[in-house]
Amino acid sequence: MVIKTSTVTKSVKVRYFALLREERGLAEETIETQAETLIDLYEELRARHGFALPASQLRVALKDEFVDFDTKIPNHADIILVPPVAGG
Repeated sequence: MVIKTSTVTKSVKVRYFALLREERGLAEETIETQAETLIDLYEELRARHGFALPASQLRVALKDEFVDFDTKIPNHADIILVPPVAGG
């Protein structure tokens, strides 16, 4: 898979919930990325950290508002990745 990138590096804060937090071993991190869209960023993170879930099974929020994965990433974005949550 080809990850689309731009030549502009952005600093973004990524917050992980549930399974993603367990797989990453962190609740949040700030990273440098050249990803243009949220799907590009997730695929970059998935390759880097070995996340099991495809993007189609996640919700993504930008500035605490759910958005589509094709949303462009602004510099200094606050991104939240939310996998499905099982209840009991």
